[in-house]
Amino acid sequence: MPLLIQNRGLGRISSTGELFEKYPHLQENARTFRSKPLVDVDPKCLLYVQQREFAATTPEDNSVSVIGSDDATTCHLVVLRHTGSGAVCLAHCDGSSTRSEVPLLVRAVMSLSNVSKEGRLELHLVGGFNDESKTSHELSHNILATFQKQKEDIHLETCCITEMNDIVVDGTHRPVIYGIGVNVKTGEVFPSSFPHKGPAEELRSARTFTGGQMADIYDSSKGLVKIGPCKWSPNLDIAFWLSQSDDTILKVKECGSD
Repeated sequence: MPLLIQNRGLGRISSTGELFEKYPHLQENARTFRSKPLVDVDPKCLLYVQQREFAATTPEDNSVSVIGSDDATTCHLVVLRHTGSGAVCLAHCDGSSTRSEVPLLVRAVMSLSNVSKEGRLELHLVGGFNDESKTSHELSHNILATFQKQKEDIHLETCCITEMNDIVVDGTHRPVIYGIGVNVKTGEVFPSSFPHKGPAEELRSARTFTGGQMADIYDSSKGLVKIGPCKWSPNLDIAFWLSQSDDTILKVKECGSD
C-alpha cells in the first residue's frame, strides 16, 4: 500500500518541495514540532541509538522509558509506532542502505505488535537541512519512496525534514533539530539532546565506521543492549594522523573536497 497522508495515498513525488507544496498541513506540523522546547533526557531509562542503529520496544518494557538519538545533520531520525500495541522503533538513518533498512524497521514494530489489536502504523521523520550537496534532499526522497513500497499501511504524521528543518545562521544553513526522543509509554515524539550516549559509545561507533549495516541494538524481551561482532583492517597511517594538529587535518580535508 502507498504511504498515507490524512488517510489518502501519497502517490509519486519527485522532491520534498513537491511534498510540502501538495500537503501544506505538513509544513504547519513541522513548524509546530520544531518550536517545541528541547528536552534534556535523563540517562535513567534512556535507550540511546547511534548512527546506523535502530531499537524497538513496547510500553511494557520496564527498562526503557525513552528511545532517542541526536547528532543528526544530513542524517534522518525515523520513528515508527503502532498505535494499538504501542510498539515503537527509532532509527538513525544515514543513507547507507535505505532500501534494506526501512523493511527492518517495519518488521521490528510488527513483530512486537498483536496483529489482531486495532491500531495503525504511524511514521515520524525528522532531520536533514538545505545542505549544499543536496545529500539531505536525496535521503528524504529515498526514505519516503521506500516507505511507499511497504505492504503495510503507514500513516505519515510528522515530516520535519530538509527544507522544514533548515535555518540560516550567519549565512550558513544548519538543521534546526539535531535530535529527538520518543516516549515509549505514550508515543510522544519531541526534540531532544542527550548528555549520555552509552552504553559502550566508542565500541558501537567503531562498528559503524567499519562500514557495518544498520544494526538492531536492543533485545526488548531481556532488556539488553546488544553489540554484534565487527571487523576492520588496520590503518597503517593512524600513528601519523594522530600526531597532526587539527589545522593540518582540516587543510587536508579541504584539499580533498576540491
